[in-house]
Parts: sequence; structure tokens; C-alpha cells
Amino acid sequence: MTTVILSITLALAPTLAQEPTAPNQPALVYPDSPGGLPKPRPVEGAEAATAAEMRAYVEPIPSTAAKFRMVPVPGGAFELGSPDGESGREACEGPRVRVAVSPFWMGECEVTWDEYHPFMFRLDLQSRAKGEAAPEPEDPWADAVSRPTPPYVPMDFEMGVPGRPAICMTHFAAKQYTKWLSMKTGRFYRLPTEAEWEFACRAGTTTAYWWGDDPDAAEGKAYWFDNSEDGYHPVGETAPNPFGLRDMHGNVWEWCLDRFEKDGYGALRATQAEGPLEDPVLRDPVLWSTEPYPHVVRGGSWDDDVVRLRSAARRGSSKAWKVQDPQLPKSIWYHTDATFVGFRVVRPLVAPPESEWARYWEAETDEERAIQDKQRRGGR
Repeated sequence: MTTVILSITLALAPTLAQEPTAPNQPALVYPDSPGGLPKPRPVEGAEAATAAEMRAYVEPIPSTAAKFRMVPVPGGAFELGSPDGESGREACEGPRVRVAVSPFWMGECEVTWDEYHPFMFRLDLQSRAKGEAAPEPEDPWADAVSRPTPPYVPMDFEMGVPGRPAICMTHFAAKQYTKWLSMKTGRFYRLPTEAEWEFACRAGTTTAYWWGDDPDAAEGKAYWFDNSEDGYHPVGETAPNPFGLRDMHGNVWEWCLDRFEKDGYGALRATQAEGPLEDPVLRDPVLWSTEPYPHVVRGGSWDDDVVRLRSAARRGSSKAWKVQDPQLPKSIWYHTDATFVGFRVVRPLVAPPESEWARYWEAETDEERAIQDKQRRGGR
């Protein structure tokens, strides 16, 4: 694993205007949400009534120059995990479970710094304050979403910013980005479940990689340790899989919603056994967590051997990803030692009821919630 020596620097985020408060009360940095949801912005191809009507579309992020492409994934049933005889297989990749996922759109590529920096540094608010961007109808909702505190080192670690994947964010930070993105666009975005991620990566294949079982055929289709030149690469340079998704193998590991179980899919099989006997397929599974660690990341990275890029390869997040963080308590936003972790977004064809949306976005522990609340009121 690449060792990063930190030089402590501070990137300053813009200061937000604070509302007057009662005496001896901390000033609120964030406004309250107006409630409800903003109206979806009209985007060609972004709406569909059935899976057959789903099309790829490009979503601009209001008040920014950023945009990203979403690709339809039809949904279906498959075997989650790897077969016993697969080269490089680890115990946590089984036992295999028959699952089904509903249709969804997925980001063609990982979320880039171009998309993440407006959220991370509040660049949209800066643009409005300078008169460079006009106020938008969804601003009251987006402005109410918690955003990262200023990082104490440049988080690209000199690997480049334009077109490159955003990295080093915590699971919580990635989820908050999807909430902010949802408020910006009026469409429900979230992290993929582990089952959705593997289904999208396999794209109908049953081999170790979407191109087959031969790791020597990875050139042009992935970035890993042997060809990455010690760093990530711009997204979208690799060949697309049969669904049209790029960089599913390598470049950066990608966050999933699920908690990581070192014993594999036994917990999922247990939930399957509790279901109706006439339905052997586990539908739209997700293993929710109430702890900050470990969560699942998928896909392998620029810093891994090619065998770690297989469709079924997985690992769990770790407290060690914050070892060099000098803060106490440790940041809820950054994994400074995880220069190999990023994420991409999904959007289900049928969104869950609005009452369930928060589960996909918010903090999972009392400690995270307490720190988040303190930061929303101007603390660290």
C-alpha cells in the first residue's frame, strides 16, 4: 500500500452568513430545510415509467459547471459473490446468494472532483455571493445539507483534480453528497447497494471480470498497480462494460451502502431463509449498519493487484484509514489514508417513499450525529 507523508496545510472554505440568535446560543451556520422536496429539474431522458423506457441522460448540477452521465441498468437476478474455484477468491466473497435488483440508473463513471468540490468547498454558495450564479429554486433545500469541514491537506495528494475521481471521503461524507445532489436536482440519488454494484459490474456476465476470466486482458479496461503509474487516472478512459459503465474495475474502490461482514454473505442468507419458501430470490437486499466501520467498498483500485479488481472482490473500511488524521475526535468527513477510495451514484427507477430517504443519507451513529450537529452550529 502506498504510504503518504503529510505536510499539514489548511484549505479554507468560505464563511457563510450567520443568522442572529438568542444570547448565549451558538450561531447557526446552516439554515433549516424548508421541508418537503424541491421540484425535479427538467432533463432530457431523466424520466421513465418502465425499465424499457429508461435512457442514458446527462445531469447538470445547478449553480456549477459540473455535469455527469447516468446509464440505465435493467435489473434482474444473479448470483452475488464468487464461485469456489475462482482464482484469487477470498472467503468473504461467499457463500453465494441468489438475489434480484430492481432497475436503476448508475453513474457512468465515479464522482469526480469537478462534481464533488462544489459540495466540499461550498463553491455554489460562493458563486451566488459573487453574483456569478443566479439564485435557484432548490437553493433552500441544498443549502441546508451538511457539508465537509475544511480539509487540512489537499485531498488529491498531487494526483490531479480535473476529471479525476474524488477520493478520501468517509462513508458518511459520500452519503451526504448524494443528499446534496438530490436536493440540487430534485431527483433521488444515493450510494449503490452491494448487490446493485456487483450486478452493474458484471453486466450480465458470470466470469471473474466483465471481459472474461483472463486478468492479462485487463489492459485498456482498468487501471491497477502495474499500469497506474502510482496514482489514479481521469475517469472514463477505460473501455465500457456491456451496460456502458466505465471504471468498474480499478482506478478507485467505490463505496456501497452495506455494512461489511468478514464472514461473507451468511447474514444475507439468513434473511433469505426467513422469507417465503416459494421465493428463493432475495430482492433488493441491503445490510444496514449502525456503526461507522466497516462498510463495503468494491472494484479495486490503482494501488491493487489485478486480482483485487474482480467483479466479486470486496473489502471493508477500517479505522486505519484515519491514522494520520491529527484531529480529536477524528473527522467524520475524511479518510486521509484512503487515497484509493471514491464512489459513484445510483438512482432507482422507482424511488422509495420520501419518509425513507433519510436512511440512505444520514449519520448512522450517535457520535457522528453529535459532531454533525455541533458543526452545523459553527463548532468543529
